[in-house]
Amino acid sequence: MVTPIRPSTPARFAAPAAPAAPPAPFGLSLLRGWWQQPRRRKQVATGAALACLFAGGLGYGSWTRVCAAERCPSIARIDPRAGPQQTSKVYAADGRLITELGIQRRTVVPLSELPLHLRQAFVAVEDKRFYSHHGIDYLRVLGALKTDILSLSWAEGFSTITMQLARNVFSDQISREKRISRKLKEARVAVELERNFPKDTILELYLNQIGLGPNIFGVEAAAQVFFGKSARDLNVAEAATLAALPKAPGNYNPRTHPDRAVARRNVVLGLMRDQGYITPEDAELWKAYPLVLTSRRTSYGDVAPYFVEWLRSSFLGPRFGRDLYEKGLRIYTTLDLDMQEAAERALQSQLDEIEAGVYSNGKFEGRSTYREYIEQGRASGDDQGPFSPYLQGALLALDARTGNILAMIGGRDFVDSKWNRVTQSSRPPGSTFKPFVYSAAVRAGWPADTLLDDSPLNPPVIQLDSSLWQPKDYDDTTLGMIPMRMSLYLSRNLSTIKLGMGLGEQTVIGEARRYGISTPLPPYPSIHIGAREAKPIELIAAYTTFANLGTRVAPIGIQRIEDRQGNILFQSTVQKEQVMDPEHSWLMLDMLRDVMRCQPGSRPNRCGTAANAVAGLRVPMGGKTGTTDDYTDAWFVGFTPEIVAGIWVGYDLQQRIMGNAGGGRIVAPAWTKFMRDVYDRRPAPADWGRPDSLITREVDWSNGYLATPFCPLEVRRWEWFYPGTEPTQVCPVHPPFGVGITP
Repeated sequence: MVTPIRPSTPARFAAPAAPAAPPAPFGLSLLRGWWQQPRRRKQVATGAALACLFAGGLGYGSWTRVCAAERCPSIARIDPRAGPQQTSKVYAADGRLITELGIQRRTVVPLSELPLHLRQAFVAVEDKRFYSHHGIDYLRVLGALKTDILSLSWAEGFSTITMQLARNVFSDQISREKRISRKLKEARVAVELERNFPKDTILELYLNQIGLGPNIFGVEAAAQVFFGKSARDLNVAEAATLAALPKAPGNYNPRTHPDRAVARRNVVLGLMRDQGYITPEDAELWKAYPLVLTSRRTSYGDVAPYFVEWLRSSFLGPRFGRDLYEKGLRIYTTLDLDMQEAAERALQSQLDEIEAGVYSNGKFEGRSTYREYIEQGRASGDDQGPFSPYLQGALLALDARTGNILAMIGGRDFVDSKWNRVTQSSRPPGSTFKPFVYSAAVRAGWPADTLLDDSPLNPPVIQLDSSLWQPKDYDDTTLGMIPMRMSLYLSRNLSTIKLGMGLGEQTVIGEARRYGISTPLPPYPSIHIGAREAKPIELIAAYTTFANLGTRVAPIGIQRIEDRQGNILFQSTVQKEQVMDPEHSWLMLDMLRDVMRCQPGSRPNRCGTAANAVAGLRVPMGGKTGTTDDYTDAWFVGFTPEIVAGIWVGYDLQQRIMGNAGGGRIVAPAWTKFMRDVYDRRPAPADWGRPDSLITREVDWSNGYLATPFCPLEVRRWEWFYPGTEPTQVCPVHPPFGVGITP
């Protein structure tokens, strides 16, 4: 038996045997053997060198050929002094922004006026090595290539601020497709930009060019849209919110996606902290800052759209062409935003009341109301083009002294119908035309107490079709012989027609032309009661003559226009024309004031057609109601010494509004609402001054003679006369004792 050999040390203390080296894999052994051959190493080195040369040649060829045949834009198109395209700004009279006109909404702000933290926010998130590279950030390129190769997609980009500027400025030649050729074009143009412009100039161009939302370009436009303030006034959190947008403006829009916007904003704040622009404490403070967006009614189409479109189409577009949309003009208008809003409230509430049946025993006669039309989805298959099927209204308010347009409402809904009923329509003015007839009479020396015959035409007027024209008054009554003053404030048709026929149609037409009425007026008796069309803007402007004691002023919508450097390109001037001397004009004014008030006493027919509607309004005022045949158009044009305002109500395609739809009944209340709103915020104006040359006499209205103490009180009135037109004979009907000379 063989005795085993025992080890000299215990087995538990014995050193472990060295493990045997594992055999090398067959492939690796082969590669080592292959690589150890000098000839093979030389072949690999040569292949690698050729590959590098090929890649370098391919890159160089792509770099040089990508812009061949002028496929890359020339940076000569960039003029930092001129800046990018920017919208023209339209301002109200007090400097508040109304709207912007342009292809791209943009306002250029110099870099020096932008807060430092706004610039830092964009640099931190978009290009942290902006001030150290020369257009291309090669470290970022390598990082992006690694990410894209590993993900087998275009997961990460490497555009610098300069490359983004190139893409934004030359969007017509550098597309947004994710292609190598596009990136090469961006890089080539970026290098050229860096060679020709300082870094701050590039950053200024970028911050004024970058798209930050739908039709929002540049930080100033974005600051106004989202925060209602200038970019100059943004705090750190607001600046970071804007800096978050370039990555995906639609995805991080703070209005539509506030949660995403805040999350992305906080990422930007973190980057600003990491790069030393703000302290960690400030970063946490601003991350907790709430997202507060502006809710104020700004521009962008909802403020006085009819007024803005009228200016654009009638003056701005024809005068400035494309410059209006690209050169950043500053247009200062005459619009009073407070009056505009008051006008909108007054007109809309009045139209709502009419449609609610307030003036028709609870039932509206129209086919459909505006609200029903909107609820049914606006226009249907039988779209009426620019015209709407519901009850419409229009309003124009002017500064009586200058003609400045203070408020304009061209219709009820600009989105539904852009037809401007103030400037584009021609409508029968009805009785609002009558003051021109009476003005012709006053000019001809007819005193206000001249008796007119308010009875049917005899013989009746034969019309062109051989039919008889037999007009009548709305109440189908006649008053017999009445003073001219009463005929006007009661708006009597028959007496007015006879007055106009006595003066002659051509005389009345000439008088209307003096007041600025330009529409065709055929020499027929029906013109005396406003049967022919007139443009609302002309009719309302004509009444400035009465408010100014004989001087007519033309409507003006623009005060001045400046270019972006502040140079004045256009300045308006007040256009005045003397229509009538102050004495005769004051007599007309006094008769029109009677439309708004009641005569002393208790006799019938003593109140003007608008007296009830304006009751309680304590300002000097005058005006005239207007209603057309079959109640298809209703008007009221009224004025104070400061403001002339006219309102029209009716359908675009003429149809009856409702029964008894007189201007004094359904339109004058809207004028009263508007004026009360206006004068609640400003002191009442001083009354008109009466020319010293006018004289007064107490007359008997029943016969036009000087009154005696024995004439009945209800027919005695103190009347004003132009010298030489006053009565001299005592009333022959009553005992001739005591002739009145002064009040």
